[in-house]
Amino acid sequence: MRRVRTRVVVSGRVQGVWFRESTRRCAEELGLQGWVRNLPDGRVEAELVGAKAAVLAALEFVKCGPEHARVEACEVAPLEEVAPPEEVEGAGSPRAEAFRILR
Repeated sequence: MRRVRTRVVVSGRVQGVWFRESTRRCAEELGLQGWVRNLPDGRVEAELVGAKAAVLAALEFVKCGPEHARVEACEVAPLEEVAPPEEVEGAGSPRAEAFRILR
């Protein structure tokens, strides 16, 4: 399976509206790895890793966000191909395979 990674930074009304938790749930449903976190300037940043179709689906979600969010802009880094999970150091551990909310 071809795996890709991207980072996205989302601005607008994206903190205090369950954006991170909604993104985590979406990513887990899609079988993605990675993380999401609030930035000090009020934006949210996420790294999405997994099958290309799943990453693209997650990007569609973050472009809209959850119900009470108001996404004004998304800065998306180009997709880059990454090694399969069995070739990644630490793969197989629950922490390596989970999509996390960083504090």
